[in-house]
Amino acid sequence: MSFATIIALILAFGLFLGSIVISTDNYLIFVSGASFVMVVGGTLAATFISYEPRYVFLALKLIYRIAFSPKIGRNVLKTEVGRIIKWAYTVQKKGLPALEADTKKVVRGDRFLKFGIDMVISGYTGDEVRGILTNTIETTYGRNTVQVNILKNMGAAAPAFGMIGTLVGLIIMLDSMGGDPSSLGKGLAVALLTTLYGVIFARLILIPVADKVHQREQIVRFRNMLLAEGLGLLADRRNPRFIQDKMNSYLDPAIHFNIDKMKK
Repeated sequence: MSFATIIALILAFGLFLGSIVISTDNYLIFVSGASFVMVVGGTLAATFISYEPRYVFLALKLIYRIAFSPKIGRNVLKTEVGRIIKWAYTVQKKGLPALEADTKKVVRGDRFLKFGIDMVISGYTGDEVRGILTNTIETTYGRNTVQVNILKNMGAAAPAFGMIGTLVGLIIMLDSMGGDPSSLGKGLAVALLTTLYGVIFARLILIPVADKVHQREQIVRFRNMLLAEGLGLLADRRNPRFIQDKMNSYLDPAIHFNIDKMKK
């Protein structure tokens, strides 16, 4: 679980609700079914018009996924370097056939790593491994960021539908000005609440989710680029120390792998 994300969400909505509790005891004035339907329904309708339904549903699924922590952190990247170096020693001492047995358990569940290891074992050159894996990384990143773009466009649409609701409310209010004055409040409430809902929906849900998922995809992309370089060097049977230095060049100096501290 990503506790930082959950705590931030609770604080964001808590501050908003807390300000309401402090300011008034009539909490129901902030509840409007018409405003909610106008903002959420309008945003979803526009999104389904703009994109294929399959991609919209995939984008909406991302909203609950932000509650889960990314699997890749700084120390994991350092571990990946150590793993490639360990395999380089295996290849150096026992040859490529030993690599298959050594990596069998590690690659389970990691399709990208398994794909790369299979190419190394099959005898592909380093440039071939690097080229194929780079293409895999970029196409996967492109597919996974389609949903991010959908969420960002939804985040842009929500305030716009809030403004549409505001115009609707103002029209209702102006139409009632010559009649019962009590009906003015209803129109003004719809006018203001739709704008409020649109901004909250966009700035506390849609855009933050899109940004966080995008960042996580960038982290996965970086990790896979690091592995692609390491597997390419492994395919070329490069010296373990050279592999260390080349892979460390991708990392923050604070997490550089030290081959001299490695248990071989």
